[in-house]
Amino acid sequence: MSVNPHLHFKGNCAEALRFYAATLGGTVTFSMTYGESPAAAQMPREMAGQIIHSRLDIGAHTLMGMDSPPDRYSTPQGFNVSLEITDPDEAGRVFGALAEGGTVTMPFERTFWAHRFGMCTDRFGIPWMINCERPP
Repeated sequence: MSVNPHLHFKGNCAEALRFYAATLGGTVTFSMTYGESPAAAQMPREMAGQIIHSRLDIGAHTLMGMDSPPDRYSTPQGFNVSLEITDPDEAGRVFGALAEGGTVTMPFERTFWAHRFGMCTDRFGIPWMINCERPP
């Protein structure tokens, strides 16, 4: 079994997954627009170029995403995508990239459990936690 976050976007899924691939070192292994899908005839014409399903593989992990139809989109809340990064410099780089153009909800700094930890919502509206634990 695997658990794969499925992120919903407001029309910018392709841009977000390309950014995540570059930032996190992953590869978009699948992407299909509404216009390419069997559901094309049932969707408004303006949705044709938006993403109905995509997959980003990062090592052994997967993020999936889609552009929600406008009447079904809601701002993400009640969760964070959590990244555990062992190298403090790399964790700082990733946090900085995700926070750029977004909102920092907890600065990336030392905590009682971690070399560094921080929380942000990126420019695509996705909430993240970046953790760089200290060895016990």
